Amino acid sequence: MFGLGSPTPDDVFEDEDSFDPATIPTPGAFLADHHVLAGSDHLSVHQTAHDLFEERGVYDVTFGYNLTRLNLDTRHPDAGFRYAVDADDSAVLWAEFTPTTPFCPQSQTLAVGASRAWNELAESHNFDLVRVRVAEMHERSEAVNDRLVDVESEYVP
Repeated sequence: MFGLGSPTPDDVFEDEDSFDPATIPTPGAFLADHHVLAGSDHLSVHQTAHDLFEERGVYDVTFGYNLTRLNLDTRHPDAGFRYAVDADDSAVLWAEFTPTTPFCPQSQTLAVGASRAWNELAESHNFDLVRVRVAEMHERSEAVNDRLVDVESEYVP
């Protein structure tokens, strides 16, 4: 069994250069009114997220890896990040994090870490603001997302 810092075997991960919508979360309500990224656009943004999370240490401690690797983990095809560009402002990115379970105790910590990494390292990407939320499937999504709105307010241009 893996977890709590145990190494994850490389054979459970998909190739970093492939985009397969069947193995990542379906975009949820948070992204519904925006331009959801797919293919190379998704991959480019996701690579940026990986680099930012590496710099800031946004790691899932249960699996012992950079949180962006969740998108590639074949054991959790419905978990990870989806992205959309704001329908009215291309300088705003929307990022929806779907955890592995509806009761994931790390969801708030991971989502806040992701938001801070994106927004505090804004010089590393082309977005003025990145809005991060936890998918509605999480049992505490409303409370977590309220916290994320508070965090986001620190970065609103």
